[in-house]
Amino acid sequence: MATVNDVVLIHFEEQALSFARIEEILPDVKPGWYHVKLLLLQLPLRVVTWSLRDAYINGEGFTMGGNRIRLEPVVCPEPSEPSAELDLPSVGPAGDGKEGATWAGGKVISLADKKKRP
Repeated sequence: MATVNDVVLIHFEEQALSFARIEEILPDVKPGWYHVKLLLLQLPLRVVTWSLRDAYINGEGFTMGGNRIRLEPVVCPEPSEPSAELDLPSVGPAGDGKEGATWAGGKVISLADKKKRP
């Protein structure tokens, strides 16, 4: 079952519509139903609360206002070797890691040092 902080893809009439993060799941007065608070990850950000059965939270389709809706849990893909995909050069610090240390193709600047106030 999808749970708090999980990201889901909302399908509307079999079309991917928006991503949302589950903010809260609270039991409803009806057994097997829940109030699911979703943060819609779109611009502008919106928060909605839907009354859903546990099966709907798990991805079973349902209708709302006569429209077919389905929540699909988003699963992070397995990482692949970035050098195989992007042909990235091997990088590492050329200095001691402090400001001005050089990396392949650039210079490392400490933002923490820039934030210090006199």
